[in-house]
Amino acid sequence: QVLLVESGGGSVQSGGSLRLSCAASTYTDTNMGWFRQAPGKEREGVAAIQDDGRTIYLDSLKGRFTISQDRAKHTLYLQMNTLKPEDTAMYYCAARLGYYYGPSYVLLTTSPYNYWGQGTQVTVSS
Repeated sequence: QVLLVESGGGSVQSGGSLRLSCAASTYTDTNMGWFRQAPGKEREGVAAIQDDGRTIYLDSLKGRFTISQDRAKHTLYLQMNTLKPEDTAMYYCAARLGYYYGPSYVLLTTSPYNYWGQGTQVTVSS
């Protein structure tokens, strides 16, 4: 069982920055990801970090978003810069316990993940 608690969301103006955090109850042999879901849209993968530290990003967000982790603190981060109104969404943290042997890009889909947080809202105004 993994408990995930996101924080750091809020309202910012276009061009601003936010850093999201996800505190996990365990961080052993985990692959972690950030997802977002805007009203009326499907949940989409934003970024993921594998248990060996490799990172994967949604192509359209490369250069603006950075995923990182502090294993000692059991915390996952998402640094979001140059935010745009289209980044407005609920942001979710997800965890997959155990080794992952599939293609990296699949970690940007919901299927590999066992556990999800409750989400934190990000609103970007123009």
